[in-house]
Amino acid sequence: MKEKMTKLFQKLQPWVDKIGNNKYLQAVMGAMMATLGPMIIGSFATLVAVYAGRWKFAQLAKIMGFVNSATIGAIALYVVFLMGKYIAKMFLNDDDGTSAGIIALMSFLIITPLGNIKDVTAVPTTWLGADGLFSAIIVGIVVGRSYVYMKQHKWTIKMPAGVPPMVSDTFAALIPTLLLGVFFTIVALGFSVTSFGSFHQLIFSIIQIPLQHIGGSFWAMVLVCLIEQIMWFFGIHGTNVITPIVVPIWMALDMQNLAAYKAGHPVPNIYGYAFFNFYTWGGTALGLVLLMLFIAKSERFKTLGKISIIPALFGITEPVIFGTPLVLNFDFFVPFATNNAIVVIIAGLLTKLGIVARCTGAQAVFGLPLGVHALLGGHISIVILVLIIQLVMSPLLWYPWFRRADKKAVAEEQNAAK
Repeated sequence: MKEKMTKLFQKLQPWVDKIGNNKYLQAVMGAMMATLGPMIIGSFATLVAVYAGRWKFAQLAKIMGFVNSATIGAIALYVVFLMGKYIAKMFLNDDDGTSAGIIALMSFLIITPLGNIKDVTAVPTTWLGADGLFSAIIVGIVVGRSYVYMKQHKWTIKMPAGVPPMVSDTFAALIPTLLLGVFFTIVALGFSVTSFGSFHQLIFSIIQIPLQHIGGSFWAMVLVCLIEQIMWFFGIHGTNVITPIVVPIWMALDMQNLAAYKAGHPVPNIYGYAFFNFYTWGGTALGLVLLMLFIAKSERFKTLGKISIIPALFGITEPVIFGTPLVLNFDFFVPFATNNAIVVIIAGLLTKLGIVARCTGAQAVFGLPLGVHALLGGHISIVILVLIIQLVMSPLLWYPWFRRADKKAVAEEQNAAK
């Protein structure tokens, strides 16, 4: 059975590698990860704004609201620039992608309908935040790939040798800027006479909403946990393969939650990237480290537990993953592959029943100690559940498999000592 499963994944690995190495998915992953800083700042700002409003610190609440609008509320602007930049950079060795990013940002704003407030023309924030996230990704890909095509086919103005790079790069991007600017102007005009009114509304209606319903469901998150961990077991970086596909969906759900939380409305979504990070913190491997530290009889596991405990308390579990090892170790296949899915099922059901509060969507800072990271969830019940999962449930889920492996390790050590 072990040999059959290993052979199966060896056959599948080239296909999995193709997905993981896909430049467009890598660009999506890079863009979403690069916005994590603004997302974290915006998350803190939202929490501060909510509590400042409750405690009557009106000016502080107002400033924090501005911070939120400039970070999470404008996330699509960051993403569209980064998508254009990363796409161009991945396909062109001699271009850092900055020009493509600027063109992508320009194109996104061109197709974003303007509004009027007391005779003042303004860009509404409607499509600058979570609702414009998928159209930002699409515009970034279209602009980035078009820019690459034009550069590769010399649709540029080439300056004489000796001209400073700053000047030559500007002129090299001039024709792509003009052509793409005209193209997106036509797109904006075309959609303005349709029932959708804008390209953003079309993408939001026929792509983003359906994907959020599917990707933000209970079973979708369970399935993602299973696939990701099974890939990890066979030595494939499951996070790099799966995350680029689901993170845009989950982050859009989180931003909807934050917007509702800030406005004082009920949080609409149970699942999102914050939910996933809180409850599957450290891959639930802390439980295995605790077992090694407190009940192991083999010297091997006792030593590994002592080495791994401090990093594990901060969510860093690579020492135990590769030190045990868990990769391709069929003694630990079941807990390694299923523990994340099990805790997601339990947390999801408790949240659905109202026993535990819904996550606000605030993004956790990696490297915070156990429990502290969950404070961003917005409610003490989330912290309590995270602590129960990590300190009680996780050791129990690992226990039967660890006891068997520990006995085997003790027998091996005794045989080696003879």
